Amino acid sequence: MKSLRLLPVATVAALAIVVALPVAFVLLQAVFPHLARGSFTAPFSAVRSTLSHGDTLPLVANTLRLGVSVALGTALVGGALGAVRGLFHVPGARFWDLCFLLPFLVPPYLAALGWMLLLQTGGYAQQLTGLDAGRFLFSLPGLVFVMTLNIFPVVYFAVSRALTTTGSRLADVARVHGATAWRAFARVTLPLALPAFAASLLLAFTMAIEEFGAPAALGARAGFSVLVTSIEGRFADWPIDLPGASILSVVLAALALFAFVLQHRLAAGKDFETQTGKPIASPPRDLGRWKAPAVIGFGLVTLVATLAPLLSILATAFSGTLSGGLTLANLTTAHFTALLGQGAEGLQALVTSLSLALGTSLATGVLGFLCAWCVVKSTMRARVLIDGLSLLPHALPGIVVGVGLILAWNLPFWPVTPYDTWGILLLSYSCLLLPYPVRYTSAALRQVAASLEAAARVHGAPTGVVLRRITLPLVMPALGASLMIVFAIASRELVTSLLLAPSGVQTVSIFVWRQFEQGSIGQGMAMGVVSMAVSGTLLMLASHLGGKRGSAG
Repeated sequence: MKSLRLLPVATVAALAIVVALPVAFVLLQAVFPHLARGSFTAPFSAVRSTLSHGDTLPLVANTLRLGVSVALGTALVGGALGAVRGLFHVPGARFWDLCFLLPFLVPPYLAALGWMLLLQTGGYAQQLTGLDAGRFLFSLPGLVFVMTLNIFPVVYFAVSRALTTTGSRLADVARVHGATAWRAFARVTLPLALPAFAASLLLAFTMAIEEFGAPAALGARAGFSVLVTSIEGRFADWPIDLPGASILSVVLAALALFAFVLQHRLAAGKDFETQTGKPIASPPRDLGRWKAPAVIGFGLVTLVATLAPLLSILATAFSGTLSGGLTLANLTTAHFTALLGQGAEGLQALVTSLSLALGTSLATGVLGFLCAWCVVKSTMRARVLIDGLSLLPHALPGIVVGVGLILAWNLPFWPVTPYDTWGILLLSYSCLLLPYPVRYTSAALRQVAASLEAAARVHGAPTGVVLRRITLPLVMPALGASLMIVFAIASRELVTSLLLAPSGVQTVSIFVWRQFEQGSIGQGMAMGVVSMAVSGTLLMLASHLGGKRGSAG
């Protein structure tokens, strides 16, 4: 019983360090502008000056414009394709699903750099076709175009799965009773899929306003600044503005939290539901004369969203020089040789990223398992607090977590601090990625019968032994799949790495970003290829484990 009482205390303490502390210090710094000097004087004095500054309102407006524009773009692309995929028999449907998963393997900042190499003046598109799309790319429409192609799979998979579940059977019933095809779709099919569609659009909005790489790479050249790039600039440019960065972080977090809460309300609300008992299989309809246009549409989106940036990245990674163009004479593997050579800077960055990703997986795995068990299997009072803290990072922009960790640990009164060590990166990754193991493990724990743990306790097993010998093995497939996702994402995280990396320490994302800034684009793209190969392998393993778990269930 003693271990049972200590478990929530230890879990809450760990969550306080990983999650609550950085959030609290962002709020404290926003309220007390002189906090970094150990003073609580002049509370709220920086709030008015920052919010009334001439740049603040345009930053907020630009952030909202970007988020709304990307959400609308994903609605058009992902919503239309998802509806066709969910309601009709599309030739090669599984192949198209795989193609639309590939953009998730390309980090957004790497995709943006790939589009720059493709569409800028003198880029691959101009070399091959004479098309110079540089003016379009470095503009708000160009930024929205690139981010939409990176985010639209969120809407595509949400809509297609929702419509696949509801099928067209109920709409067929409506048509039997005299409804036209459009009326049946508008009054039956669409309302059933609307919660998932709306929630996915809000998620796309949140992802757009939190993204740093694409706005920094493309928006900066167009003179289009958003909150996330401005916050990073207040730390990177002298004089450093801690209160201003904190206040803008609170504004950005408020926008993301509002969208996150609204998304969950829509996803949880069931204004429309079926009352037909056990679901009946409803095969998708045949496209008929629309089959060819549908396949062409899926193929065009695959070409633009998936193949174009990937080919641009691969072409640069295997080209000797950019000026040499796309010729066989310019083909080389020298960038990979230089990247992975013994003692090379790129190899060190890769080892650092993989080590941090492994540490993050282990840390979030242990903490995520404990959080999930406390919430799902216990009746302790602290479970509501644990549930809230463990899922809060899912709604926090990475830039806010980075700002909070700087403010929390760069203070003189700490006897020991992870600041300016690799430990601060481990904390940031763990905070951002904790929700993955919590969600996966919680879902698995709900399928584990309570009688198993009760039987072990009746036979005298303490709580620690029950968790280690019974509960953990049962949820290990789901937990392992989530940790592979954590590893893949942690190995390429950009914004907190740029903010928090100690001097002399480089990760994969920092290496790629700095190589591009310094003009060594080939090595940067080679590192991107290696990173995507590692991430893709791990995500396929995670999918395989998830599939085995589903078939076993």
